[in-house]
Amino acid sequence: VQLVESGGGLVQPGGSLRLSCAASGFTFSRYIMNWHRQAPGKERELVAQITSVGSSTNYADSVKGRFTISRDNAKNTVYLQMNSLKPEDTAVYYCNALGTVLASTMSYWGKGTLVTVSS
Repeated sequence: VQLVESGGGLVQPGGSLRLSCAASGFTFSRYIMNWHRQAPGKERELVAQITSVGSSTNYADSVKGRFTISRDNAKNTVYLQMNSLKPEDTAVYYCNALGTVLASTMSYWGKGTLVTVSS
């Protein structure tokens, strides 16, 4: 199983970035996909979530209206479009797959991609 994030980097306040997470080794279309982030000195927090078929999304209040999560099940990829970025969005962003296999909850994580919002 692999989850590989990409698209992080340095961006100025007010700018945009698009993160991608490429999945392999499991049935991607059966898993809820999440983006989490962890800022320096803070706990990891759930930023955005999308259901297995993309019919429903949820966002943390801090990113609502600025971030958009989407997925392409044909490409086994989930995206996070981040607009109007703020310095407080600076964090390592992690991709997470959450599903159920034979009544057991499975959770897979990527290694993260760093997003730095600074002028």
